[in-house]
Amino acid sequence: MTRFVVEADGGSRGNPGVAGGGAVVIDPTSGSVLSEVGVYVGVATNNVAEYSGLIAGLEAAFERDAAASVVVRMDSKLVVEQMSGRWKIKHPEMQILSRRAQSLIAGRDVTFEWVPRLDNARADAAANEAMDLRESFRRDLVDEQG
Repeated sequence: MTRFVVEADGGSRGNPGVAGGGAVVIDPTSGSVLSEVGVYVGVATNNVAEYSGLIAGLEAAFERDAAASVVVRMDSKLVVEQMSGRWKIKHPEMQILSRRAQSLIAGRDVTFEWVPRLDNARADAAANEAMDLRESFRRDLVDEQG
């Protein structure tokens, strides 16, 4: 079974303010970044941006291999706990985004891990690039075979 690591992040310059999400899909065996994704969200909160990065990363991973096993690493304790089912989601927009993420992972082997912010620099950079450009992007960098 194919395994991927998805590092996801989001940020907002203001809160709410100009917001973006970012994600990288990584081959855990080689450490190679397979895809970088940035999502320009517009004006939103940082938590909405975090979910946007998560969704973009999951979509990119599952487009590579729909049956892949995925470990999601995020520095948002809130999103990790909510997606793991341990914390409730009260914010209506985040409920919608959570349902979208849950539908992507339904029936799949996906786990969530909290990581310190310094360990999430690649996803943070993608989120900031989307905010700087004020547009979304996706770069598929490495083919799975090499």
